[in-house]
Amino acid sequence: MKVIGIAGSPRRGGNTDLLLGEVLRGAASRGAEVKTIVLNDLNITPCQHCDACLEKGDCRIEDDMQMVYRELEEADRIVLASPIQFMTVTAQAKAMIDRCQSLWARKYVLKIPPLGNQRERKGLFISVGGRKVANLFEPALVTVKTLFRILDITYAGDLLFLGVDEKGAIAKHPNALSQAFIKGQELVGD
Repeated sequence: MKVIGIAGSPRRGGNTDLLLGEVLRGAASRGAEVKTIVLNDLNITPCQHCDACLEKGDCRIEDDMQMVYRELEEADRIVLASPIQFMTVTAQAKAMIDRCQSLWARKYVLKIPPLGNQRERKGLFISVGGRKVANLFEPALVTVKTLFRILDITYAGDLLFLGVDEKGAIAKHPNALSQAFIKGQELVGD
């Protein structure tokens, strides 16, 4: 079982990174092969809406997103971690999501599986937000659930924490890191 963690935060060692690390550690404790992709370290050009992907389902832009496509195809479980910025995922995560337009084209235009092999894949969303408002995660959840649905990834749940802003503050939460570890175990144990 291969699990990829996609770190969408520009801040290394921050709250979503800590949670993602624990989810992956939990998955690894059950024998999964884990890998982290740090989006902020990659060169991902925003989607140019050139429609080249409508012909073969491949993006014509040659950048680090080509590696992300390969990792998505090889993964059995995908964990997307992003803090909330302006009520949604970070720009880094959104650029990656938008570049999945070619995978949308595969599924809806070319009628082929978006990630090739049609095995069961599951996805988990991790997020923190500094504000304490009831609907804080709703816009991001719509985006992430849509991405997973387009990629034929079953939504396996989420870890969402309100009122967490300062770098590392999630470590002071009474059980957030242990919840993340357990989620990682559950993600690969199902």
